[in-house]
Amino acid sequence: MVSAPSRILVYAVYGAGKSTLAARLSERLGLPWYPVDDLLWEPGWVEVPVARQRSRIEALCRRDRWILDGAYHGWRDVVLARADLVVGLDYPRWLSFWRLLRRTVRRLVTGEEICNGNRESLGSVLSHDSILLWHVTAFGRARRRMRAWQADPTGPPVLLFRSPAALDRWLAGVPVRSDAPAPEALRPPSARRGR
Repeated sequence: MVSAPSRILVYAVYGAGKSTLAARLSERLGLPWYPVDDLLWEPGWVEVPVARQRSRIEALCRRDRWILDGAYHGWRDVVLARADLVVGLDYPRWLSFWRLLRRTVRRLVTGEEICNGNRESLGSVLSHDSILLWHVTAFGRARRRMRAWQADPTGPPVLLFRSPAALDRWLAGVPVRSDAPAPEALRPPSARRGR
């Protein structure tokens, strides 16, 4: 019997819903979720140096159980080497951008904290470092990366979802406790019946 994965990377472009999915998986599987933004940004939107980011991620990935909601260039290899499963949100560009825009406006209006006391500001949204611009420039790279991971037989299994409805159907089959056997949906493709 195949057990449920205990180290999961949730991956997508900005705004697709990585954190929301990570929280849902954490609740259903009983795995600890570590929001990547908390590890990368200090108060005042000061980015943690990449070497320190990598050190933090290495320490976290040595644990037996975790969910991460992102993987970036300076340490992506660390996460992929330890993940049991990658869940990718390969949504259309318009959908992920619309979600990001809606979330950004909500955060501007409510002053919602993002991480470590950091919040969106009108200045940051309109700057050359705007998360909206990051989405535009990063979308194609994120999509190609997820699809390449899925095609790579040497890496962890990758489940890609092209729509929120497909993700919801899959989530309906995810076990509710961490000691529950993995349903068909969580098994690597090579272990599924009829494959």
